[in-house]
Amino acid sequence: MKFNRTCIFALLLSALSLSAGAVELNSEGRDPAYVQSIVGRSQKIVDKLGINDENKAKDVTNIIANRYFKLNDIYTVRDAKVKAAKDSLTGEAKNQAIQAAQNEKDAALYRCHFEFPADLSLYLTPEQIVDVKDGMTYGVVKVTYDSHLDMIPTLTDEEKAQIMAWLIEARELAMDAETSNKKHEVFGKYKGRINNYLTKRGYDLTKEREAWYERIKARGGKI
Repeated sequence: MKFNRTCIFALLLSALSLSAGAVELNSEGRDPAYVQSIVGRSQKIVDKLGINDENKAKDVTNIIANRYFKLNDIYTVRDAKVKAAKDSLTGEAKNQAIQAAQNEKDAALYRCHFEFPADLSLYLTPEQIVDVKDGMTYGVVKVTYDSHLDMIPTLTDEEKAQIMAWLIEARELAMDAETSNKKHEVFGKYKGRINNYLTKRGYDLTKEREAWYERIKARGGKI
């Protein structure tokens, strides 16, 4: 297969742009205080990744901050359309307009969901990308998983794998949620799913939880 000079030149430009690696912060037109808050939040996540290259750390910080900005933009558009529908429409027309705004929001989130880890993959290992996801979702996956293992020591490998699979799925959804409360709501729904699953598997969660609390107290911990 032969490439013409135009194709080769385009590929070279692409390679050069990737090697340059400068990620611009998408801060134009945004409130400076909001930008500072988001960059600070992103920096805290990056600080835990052990990145020694200052420029690389800045690029990753900007990628994370830009993700927050994009999510905010998507929800701002949704909110504006919902408000317009409530202000100008009534009855079924209003309900349909609100649902359309929600559907458009969901579509926008879906289209851009995989851009984020793809952008991070240019700078981070798969393990570090997971750390970023955990940082954006308050480490709920590990806390919840470890709590279940501590509460029910008899969990089988199959049950442990199912719990982790659902928590990872919850994390993907929570990453796109609009507020911290909404993120926790996502995990709450999956915790309910896990509880139902364990109950069907024959566990008495009330008794398991009571016994767990006693073990925590016995080792000097707090509930």
